[in-house]
Amino acid sequence: MPKFDLSDAKGVIPALITPFDENEKFDESRMRNCIDFLIDRGVGALYTTGSTGETFLMSPDERALVVEVVVDQVAGRIPVIAHVGAIGTHLSVDLAQRAQAAGVDAISSVPPFYWPFTPDQVVNYYTDLTKSTDLPMVVYNIPLAGVLAFDQISRLAAIPGVGGIKYTGPTVFDFLRIKEEIGADFRIFSGSDELAMAGLGFGADAIIGSFYNLIPEVFIALFDAVAKNDIALSKELQATANAIIFFSLNYSATAVIKRGMAWQGADAGYCRRPFDNFFTEDDENTLKSEFRKLKLDRNLKGVKFLEALGNG
Repeated sequence: MPKFDLSDAKGVIPALITPFDENEKFDESRMRNCIDFLIDRGVGALYTTGSTGETFLMSPDERALVVEVVVDQVAGRIPVIAHVGAIGTHLSVDLAQRAQAAGVDAISSVPPFYWPFTPDQVVNYYTDLTKSTDLPMVVYNIPLAGVLAFDQISRLAAIPGVGGIKYTGPTVFDFLRIKEEIGADFRIFSGSDELAMAGLGFGADAIIGSFYNLIPEVFIALFDAVAKNDIALSKELQATANAIIFFSLNYSATAVIKRGMAWQGADAGYCRRPFDNFFTEDDENTLKSEFRKLKLDRNLKGVKFLEALGNG
């Protein structure tokens, strides 16, 4: 039985990275260290084996192992949501059932992708997947797998066991409509890091994102500022976060996140190819130097990984 309800997944929820070693093998020790780092920082839950976790670069057995390690290390301290999406229903069902056996509190999935599946086929996918476990389902709306229109979201929300949506897209105005027409209890997890303030302002219950691994303190402060209706502070914090996000997108963002975590004492390892890495000392020193310059140019304050770099 899950330890938490879906409503317990609150606040800032990292879309958890998956650490790999220099030979691209899953690094369990680094994973456990990163989990403790994030929990100590005050995150509200963890969303594992999603896009940021490089899930589609792993085998099903590797994905299941990552989930098992995450649940074991979390040890009931905060909720764990496991992404189990795959290209086929049978594979997703297998991953979902293994995630339930591991002890996660909820599952999530992108829609089936690659082929242009019909709306009815997408509904069938979520129906089959959701009824395969006793866990609540969080639908994942992301352009990489095909954007779900509001009418389709409404159909999916009607499936027994579907309890919410991770909505990664710019149309956050849909959040108001979801709450009004689908129901206030249908959980919305805003999934666009650069739109966290907007997502919360339009009614998201929590935020899930990649950069919450790297700068959780910035987004926790932003979440609290929005809750207090402090618009000026919210904008300032979102601007700080966005400066880091857009700078990182000049590189391989996941690799930047992993190295930035390492600079704070939470070595998140490396990425799997074809993603890039900062393997050499010169590469990493160059990245550090450019982040120091960004900090000075933008007068960024209260960002722990930048503070850890010092003045060079």
